[in-house]
Amino acid sequence: MENDIFKALADPSRRILLDLLRVSDGQSLNQLCTPLDMSRFGVMKHLKILEEAGLITTRKVGREKLHFLNAVPIRHIYDRWISKYAEPWAIELTTLKNELESETKMEQKTRSVNRIAIKASPEQIWNALTNPGMTSKFWFNCAIESTWEIGSPFALWNGSEKKVEGSILEIDEPNRLSMSWRYLTFPGTENDSPSRVTWEIEPHADLKGTTIVTVVHDEYDQAANTAQILESGIVIVLSGMKTLLETGTTLIDISVEP
Repeated sequence: MENDIFKALADPSRRILLDLLRVSDGQSLNQLCTPLDMSRFGVMKHLKILEEAGLITTRKVGREKLHFLNAVPIRHIYDRWISKYAEPWAIELTTLKNELESETKMEQKTRSVNRIAIKASPEQIWNALTNPGMTSKFWFNCAIESTWEIGSPFALWNGSEKKVEGSILEIDEPNRLSMSWRYLTFPGTENDSPSRVTWEIEPHADLKGTTIVTVVHDEYDQAANTAQILESGIVIVLSGMKTLLETGTTLIDISVEP
């Protein structure tokens, strides 16, 4: 997988496509073709390579197929290869996101989509996501609490402090979990309305023993600051989950909040 990522990033046209999605996520093929001096077929080929490398994800919205930047693989490479050598300055390279996006750009985005492949079963993924003893090892030291029933509350606790609260909107163990989401302690999120976070868990179509985990954050029209925090934080959470399940170890400095 890492070889595919490095190969995908080696082409300047594909880096331009990633830059375009960094500026404005969730674009159609026609929108991505406009700035490039390239045939529609050429752009499609580059997008396919980026998707196969996991650097972008796609979602059908109505009749359109939209493309979203997926920063998780970049973060994972950073954690493995870069962090120990260049921690002070390399973080901007890993997120591939502009944390200083204007509120106007944020409002134009319908959703944020991140995806990662983990060598584990859907049941193991589900346990990691819902077991407080597991979440505390990759979710910034936060243990999750809920009775896991539709309509029941959930919370993320960091020691004695509750960091996040919400309710369970949809649950289909071990395939799908949707929850409302509201930060309680991050400055600037006090007036944000609850948004929605959905976990989609499905076995990889070709790789036995591998599961695709997709996290969708949407309904954040009135929660711009929450969206910015989750945009960078969920990348680290997914990378931390992958590292924990595949190696039994935790990421360096995982206790630092996004």
